[in-house]
Amino acid sequence: MAGGWGAKAQAGGMLLALLGWVSSCVTTFVPLWKNLNLDLNEMEVWNMGLWQVCITQEEGAVECQAHGSFLALPPELRISRLLMCLSNGLGLLGCLLSALGLEGWRACEGKPGRKQRLLLAGGATLGTAGITTLAPVSWVAYNTVLDFWDETVPDIVPRWEFGEATFLGWFAGAFLATAGLLLACSTRSTGSTTPPAPPCRQPLSTRGVPGGHHPPPKNADLVI
Repeated sequence: MAGGWGAKAQAGGMLLALLGWVSSCVTTFVPLWKNLNLDLNEMEVWNMGLWQVCITQEEGAVECQAHGSFLALPPELRISRLLMCLSNGLGLLGCLLSALGLEGWRACEGKPGRKQRLLLAGGATLGTAGITTLAPVSWVAYNTVLDFWDETVPDIVPRWEFGEATFLGWFAGAFLATAGLLLACSTRSTGSTTPPAPPCRQPLSTRGVPGGHHPPPKNADLVI
């Protein structure tokens, strides 16, 4: 039972890890962190990401422009860039370490202790990747809420709202964190399984000599 549960946990953890890593990479580079609808010109929708700002026309035309200087960005965008890039690297590393520690993988076959350590390292790395994804996305979302309900800004001024990448980033972080937890917990079943004992070998002294003849005992008297 333990081995079967461990295999299922590892399969589910790897699936969530891959989904979370791909979603985190998409969240990093798509310009959909914030949306802005202009009341004066409803035919334009502004989208902001970590790397560029895009304007979508009603006809479907999209015009994007990269952010200026890195130092000129708001603090949440600057730190979010670094954390999201770190999350992508940690997610890839966690997937590779976890794949080497899977029970059905040929790498380190016959060494359950090493596989257990690889799974633990992969699970911890994926959990860290999930945290580094949730932190910047939540920070940008929190500042978006504060700016939206800022009473010092006149009502006629357009306000930024949540973009699709915000929700995708939350899902990505949850997937990575859950995958790390599943893979780390599956090491209990991996470590509890012991390799089968080698077959018992019959001592050489009890075997018969080929040909059916048995050697005489050492203390036997010689017959004259």
